[in-house]
Amino acid sequence: MRQVRIGSMRIDLVSEIPSLAFEKTWLFANVTDAVIAENRSWLDHRYIEPETGRFILSHHSYLVRTPRWTAIVDTCCGNHKPRPRVPMWDNLNRPYLDNMQALGVAPEEVDFVMCTHLHVDHVGWNTRLVDGRWVPTFPNARYLMGREEYRHFEAAHNAAPKRPVNHGSFEDSVLPVVAAGLAELVETDHRVFNDRDAGLRFAPAPGHTAGNMQIHLNGGHDHAVMSGDVIHHPIQCAAPWLSNAADVDPAAAVATRMALLEELADTPSYLLTGRFPAPTAGHVIRHGEAYRFRFED
Repeated sequence: MRQVRIGSMRIDLVSEIPSLAFEKTWLFANVTDAVIAENRSWLDHRYIEPETGRFILSHHSYLVRTPRWTAIVDTCCGNHKPRPRVPMWDNLNRPYLDNMQALGVAPEEVDFVMCTHLHVDHVGWNTRLVDGRWVPTFPNARYLMGREEYRHFEAAHNAAPKRPVNHGSFEDSVLPVVAAGLAELVETDHRVFNDRDAGLRFAPAPGHTAGNMQIHLNGGHDHAVMSGDVIHHPIQCAAPWLSNAADVDPAAAVATRMALLEELADTPSYLLTGRFPAPTAGHVIRHGEAYRFRFED
């Protein structure tokens, strides 16, 4: 993804796993061969494997910088973390921090870590393993997490402390941040900054998780939305009714996705999703009664 500028904010992609293929029905239980065939003309080999028909996703974060502050949005899976139930995420050893350093940012320079939700593949680099302990990766940052989201998983953890909540990520990627005093629990409509050239805020995005959020960036006349897991794959622009297996409320997730697509359709606003493969950034365009995604190469 080439750098996107919104007002005084510059946005870069920090890659963890640039391309990972998933069985189509593992992602979307209600997907049909017909809807895939209808969209193969604009979804090429970068997004659907020609040989297998598997859907290709990316695992990445967004780095947002202004002259005054630096933020990272959704921190992927993380290294060295035991995830035996999902082998593709188990005990990774990826150059994520090197990729961030290549963009000119060290972990100590990050001011905010923003979590759209607390699923295992969005919080992993919140912490890293140092001398056998999970410690915050970004020691000078405030970690912004949704209050409703956190309380939901906290209750699950307290009810069964020995059961690994979110594949163990609540214990190794969230609680150490809380213990270090770096976590800030926020409401789903929390405004981080309201500057004319660098507005940054959360917005409710119900359906995928108990307190799911998306992030809006405004600067001057520019606008972008970081949608987290409101949308997983570009085929959901053409078929918003496709539900991800992890959605806790599929009907609400579809309604949230439809509202976002309608808001952005045929506007200059960028859609920056948490899962689209490179080139990742782009715009929503109307196509009949549905939508398509136009990538910016």
